[in-house]
Amino acid sequence: DDSAGAGDSGGFKWKGWEDRVAFDPEFPFKVLVEQVIGVGAAVLGDMSSRKDWGIHELDFVFSTIVVGSIMNFALMYLLAGTPASKSKAGGNIIAKLFDENTLKGLGAPGGNFFEAGFPLHKRFVNLGYKGVVFGLVGFTAGVLGTSLSNGLIALRKKMDPNYEAQNESPAILANSAVWATHMGVSSNVRYQLLNGLDMVLQPRLGGSTFKALSTLIRLLNNIVGGMSFVTLAKIAGVQKSGED
Repeated sequence: DDSAGAGDSGGFKWKGWEDRVAFDPEFPFKVLVEQVIGVGAAVLGDMSSRKDWGIHELDFVFSTIVVGSIMNFALMYLLAGTPASKSKAGGNIIAKLFDENTLKGLGAPGGNFFEAGFPLHKRFVNLGYKGVVFGLVGFTAGVLGTSLSNGLIALRKKMDPNYEAQNESPAILANSAVWATHMGVSSNVRYQLLNGLDMVLQPRLGGSTFKALSTLIRLLNNIVGGMSFVTLAKIAGVQKSGED
């Protein structure tokens, strides 16, 4: 599905991206909104859930930006519909895991829960499968974001021996597990619903009207997502400010 190669013009081609654009011409716009406005809104929701708007927890907020950028793209890409195909999932186990043809081979929607033409129980196969996939993406992104945040703090301490971090550096694996849970449950359900809403609104509204409404909905969705992650992280005790 996601193979890339040289086209007739010698340019770079990404088949998975092209399939999604062919199925939904507004897909690039939705990805842009998610990466620019969406991540910004998620950070806003994140900061609003922290004491003093997170001014003393900017290391945690930075981690949210890194992880959020990776996760938002993954959520958009892996839930997007593609044209009907009879091809089978190929490649190694990782490639098969992220290939929508794996789900199609199980008789379930390859993109999102609301794709037309599937019985209800197969839709729940999609929901559960995507939850596992997004959990893995969330865990991997969490390891990257948390390691980067902790690394920057360690570097600052090395450069300035008098520097005292205001927050306790989160444990990488525990923090990543929270990201995995958030991604597999909260993000999975919210973005599944968002895709279903797009399917209803997009054919009924004009291009500019749909884009404006879609931007607003994605803005609110990401604010809720940012707030829900902070709540989960605080409950799990993986992000503790110096004042906790």
